[in-house]
Amino acid sequence: MLTNRTYVLEDEVDFLHNYYERLVVQEVYDQSERVQQGDRDFLADVACVALNRLPPRYIRHDVDMTFFMSPQDMVEIERKVTQAVTDALNYVESRERGESPRLPPVEVSLISTRADKPAKTTKPDVKEKIEAKGGSDRPDKNAKGKSKKKE
Repeated sequence: MLTNRTYVLEDEVDFLHNYYERLVVQEVYDQSERVQQGDRDFLADVACVALNRLPPRYIRHDVDMTFFMSPQDMVEIERKVTQAVTDALNYVESRERGESPRLPPVEVSLISTRADKPAKTTKPDVKEKIEAKGGSDRPDKNAKGKSKKKE
């Protein structure tokens, strides 16, 4: 550890969690009669497979994640969680039957990032005016002292 503080994990880690854990557990419950009848081991197996197919998003409070998401992001997350759980259910059930199933490839992106958004550009008419004056849109560093009155 980087500090001399002794950590008591039971007290320290309850305040953070992976945003997808609750969504996945609820989705497994919704899709599986076995889980609804109380099969906790099956729930754990399916949830682990599904969660490993989703990127971790560690947060302190669910509102931390949902506050900054668009409605489209929420729909995409719901769709990806549903698909991850469906694939995980099929995978775990196939393994229980002694088959050697393969999981489909995983899509990496779950929510849009700033890199996905178009960069801000200068309006063409403003850029043309600046170029017509023969200057740039940045102020001249040397011009700062020229406008001052001499005393």
